[in-house]
Amino acid sequence: MRAGPDEPGGSGGTSGDAVRVARQVGGEVGPVVARARTAALAEAVTADGDDETGDPPGREDKAENDPERRHGRKSSPVQNLPRVAELTMTVDLLPKRSDTDDMLRSVTAIALPNTAPFELGVLCEVFGIDRSDTGGPSFDFTVCGVEPGVVSTKTGFSLVVEHGLEATEGVDLVAMPAYGDTGPVPESVLEVLRAAHARGAWVLSICSGSFALGQAGLLDGRRCTTHWMYTDEMARRFPAAVVDPAVLYVEDDRIITSAGTAAGIDACLHLVRRELGAAAASAVARRMVVPPHRDGGQAQYVDTPLPCDADTLAPLLGWMVEHLDEDLSVPDLAARVLVSERTFARRFRAETGTTPAAWITRQRLVRAQELLEQSDAGIEEIARLCGFGTAAVLRHHFARTLGTSPQAYRRTFAPVSVPVG
Repeated sequence: MRAGPDEPGGSGGTSGDAVRVARQVGGEVGPVVARARTAALAEAVTADGDDETGDPPGREDKAENDPERRHGRKSSPVQNLPRVAELTMTVDLLPKRSDTDDMLRSVTAIALPNTAPFELGVLCEVFGIDRSDTGGPSFDFTVCGVEPGVVSTKTGFSLVVEHGLEATEGVDLVAMPAYGDTGPVPESVLEVLRAAHARGAWVLSICSGSFALGQAGLLDGRRCTTHWMYTDEMARRFPAAVVDPAVLYVEDDRIITSAGTAAGIDACLHLVRRELGAAAASAVARRMVVPPHRDGGQAQYVDTPLPCDADTLAPLLGWMVEHLDEDLSVPDLAARVLVSERTFARRFRAETGTTPAAWITRQRLVRAQELLEQSDAGIEEIARLCGFGTAAVLRHHFARTLGTSPQAYRRTFAPVSVPVG
């Protein structure tokens, strides 16, 4: 447990350390906050964000070979607090460790019938490969089934697993990849998940694997996530869970749940970073050719259809889409369809399900996304073309709605030109 504000090394004397750690992970990536951990305080672990100048975030490599400067080591086995992949970067000042006995060393992944090959493969890739030859970690990794034998996958081929659930006994991490449906899970699997958490082991799920954790009761009263397609179903089936649909992963009390598919990589690298330090996570990420952190949350990947079944206002909506760079005020729009402002506002909500301001903002964001993906226009120019006026306003709406910045969105979704010859 960290020292309190009045104890040596407490939060009252960590401002210098916070600055030093901020420099290690990239200097100007964003605000850095050193916080004391209590059982009732939630903390956020976030992806690197861009500053308003669009400069890329810094690299962690500076601290890679200096164990005294690493952060992210495992804390004492007290109640861990919700950790979420979001935008603002928060750096925890965790205590240095001189022992390695309690660190993450052994991992077992449970392959249920109709297991998802990619999600299971993520666990195999992160924890199942010995990377000690390039300075990375090595884990004692096992895949097990409900019992030894053939396990079907959701893509039509089968796996042969040599171990049953006894392989989960005493390991540091029990991981649950996605599986073919979210129906009932065998009670023996639920007992294994409960027992692992009760003895202080980590429990991690990828994508819809979180439904098994929910059935085990491990998500009750805890913050969690899953693939954005299933967050509503998760909230309905497990009303005691606090489901966050916008994040890539959540850590709460040694339970980590991730969003869909590739977000499992982010969650696994987060755990490696928490247990073994930033250098170990970076070594794994480099071998996998993925970033150690990803910007934003899963909101930027959600396909949000815009209402298009308007009746009397359909022609106006089409005109508005063609004039997003103009001042689309309610008085002007109402006058265009020859009704009062009050009638216009009521009819607009009835036909689109939202307000004129919200509809226009969402349309402008869609236009900005298209321009970021398909053009090389600068952020200021895109803001003007979309009707946001300034880059600052565009950044505000990107962060608020999509959980990322325009620069980070462009890096993620803009096509990469590969020279030929």
